[in-house]
Amino acid sequence: KALVNISCKVQAEQQRSSTYFPSQEVVVQCQTSACIFISTIMPSYRNVALAMFLTLHGALGFGLRTSPTSSLIASSASLRRTMSKATTTAIYSTAEATESEKKTPIKNEEAYNKVKMEDIVSLCKRRGIIFPSSEIYNGFAGFFDYGPLGSELKKNVKDNFWRHFVQRREDVVGIDSSIIHNPTTWQSSGHLDGFSDPMVDCKETKLRYRADQLFCAPVTVEECGTTVGFVCVLEANDEDMVKAAKKQAKKLLKESDRKGQAIQPFAFKDLTQVSEEEMGQIPSPGSGKPTLTMPRDFNLMFQTNVGAMQDGSSVAYLRPET
Repeated sequence: KALVNISCKVQAEQQRSSTYFPSQEVVVQCQTSACIFISTIMPSYRNVALAMFLTLHGALGFGLRTSPTSSLIASSASLRRTMSKATTTAIYSTAEATESEKKTPIKNEEAYNKVKMEDIVSLCKRRGIIFPSSEIYNGFAGFFDYGPLGSELKKNVKDNFWRHFVQRREDVVGIDSSIIHNPTTWQSSGHLDGFSDPMVDCKETKLRYRADQLFCAPVTVEECGTTVGFVCVLEANDEDMVKAAKKQAKKLLKESDRKGQAIQPFAFKDLTQVSEEEMGQIPSPGSGKPTLTMPRDFNLMFQTNVGAMQDGSSVAYLRPET
């Protein structure tokens, strides 16, 4: 269609000038258009496209005042030279553009700071990577199903891990053992007695946190030494913890009509070191209110029962790494 349009433009110029040969300006325009178009075609089809173009009515000659046969030959040679030049120019232009893009990559340094866990989960669900387990029945916190892409991704990770740490080494062999062992195994290894973490629960949101990963600090006015409340932040680097604490302290000062007053530096300590009286003033990260329980030890072993009878002798545990 593009070649026919070029040919029609030549014919229109012929009718306008009442001569067989179009003007030199139209000749140059049509030659350039034809060469640029043909240069975009796959190399194996360029000769066919060139022959088709030269057989169209009005395309012969292109302003060359010679016989039709010699016009066809001259036009073909001219088009090939122009087409070669256009193709070379396009290739170099593309290479320069690619090189320019490599030199100036687009960076968004704040992307990781602004992204939320909800955005990541939403993306994974849309792309078929992971889904909340039994989602149509309100799901089950902490359990996920791998989707089509997630299954392939998990397989690739496992295959690469196995290839690197097992197959490429002569001092490592692989095993695949049972996930349930005799309970005496975990008693001897100390898992049943020591494999536990101090946890606190939020009474309002029902969320559970590790007590040694929550840090609190009193908000003390520097001028009079009065403590107006406590701040509570999740474990992070010092800069992020201070930033989050200042945001909470600003809110506390506003609520106590001390807006703008200077406060003493934060003295952070984790929740395993606080008293029951202090815990009554420490806000929960989930609710923003003092709704946290005192720290309690939670055994991290997954307990189940083996056999038809459920008594003390049937208790077993899954391997801790599961």
